Amino acid sequence: MEQRVSLITVGVDDPAAAAAFYEAMGWKRVDSPDGVIAFDLIGQTLGLYPLSALADEIGVDPGALGQGALTLSYNCRSKDEVPQVLSKADKAGAKVLKTASDVFWGGHHGYFRAPDGTIWEVAFNPFSALAPDGAFRWNGYE
Repeated sequence: MEQRVSLITVGVDDPAAAAAFYEAMGWKRVDSPDGVIAFDLIGQTLGLYPLSALADEIGVDPGALGQGALTLSYNCRSKDEVPQVLSKADKAGAKVLKTASDVFWGGHHGYFRAPDGTIWEVAFNPFSALAPDGAFRWNGYE
């Protein structure tokens, strides 16, 4: 696993209100599918996602995520890399919460909880190709 964070997903009760805050700070949204609000950062993307939808996607009760819930996402270069990273995390002491599987928006992902409690998504997004150095942007690099 390369040393980087690709996507920071924040589970929020009111995505529109959360987005309004970041927009008031001068941040600009990027195009994204319904249900996700995305802001490209320098080398990462911040995604705002409904807390209940995030809990459902991970397979846990929303109360288990608490307030300010977020996931750190590691994007892979291929679909085949997703289960490899999940396996490595499992062997390193993480708990796999969701095994690698296809997702409704066309990608492939899974989740693990690191020993410190941090939840990571491991994903392959065919619409967001990584730069040669592994940098991530929501709509990919050309």
